[in-house]
Amino acid sequence: MKKFGIIAAVMLLLCLSALLTGCKEKAASSKAGRESVTIERVVDGDTFEIKKDGKKEKVRLIGVDTPETKKANTPVMFYGKEASDYTQKRLENKTVELEWDVEKRDQYDRYLAYVWIGDELYNRTLVQEGYARMATFPPNVKYVDQFKKDQEAARKQQKGLWKNYDAAFDKKK
Repeated sequence: MKKFGIIAAVMLLLCLSALLTGCKEKAASSKAGRESVTIERVVDGDTFEIKKDGKKEKVRLIGVDTPETKKANTPVMFYGKEASDYTQKRLENKTVELEWDVEKRDQYDRYLAYVWIGDELYNRTLVQEGYARMATFPPNVKYVDQFKKDQEAARKQQKGLWKNYDAAFDKKK
């Protein structure tokens, strides 16, 4: 009987150990699906280049749109240089994590991603600080509710591009 009690105790400890290990893995899995990359070059406020599988790839930030700085036949828009400079300062030559949504590429064959710098969702920071407006392209809408709130707060505070929205985004399209 004593042998049975020892076996039961060992089994219980093994089960608890497995359960706790499973919980640890589940907590760490909140970052599952993210891919660590180094950003080689920032193109503008919402686009950059990485090297993936030995190939140079463009990545477009999901859910945001910064004023144009590099679009053909389009002048540099209000607050575009500031947005581009900010992204360059924050991301170029930095290792970040990319998070994918439903669609992994757009019509131009660019990767579509959310960028995480530690616990900071960089796409969201751009909206919060007035460097970008929210731009929703379903089905990639994972953080759309947060971006809406962030945009409204930035607009009310007249942050960044919200000081002159019409100059930042030409209405003549």
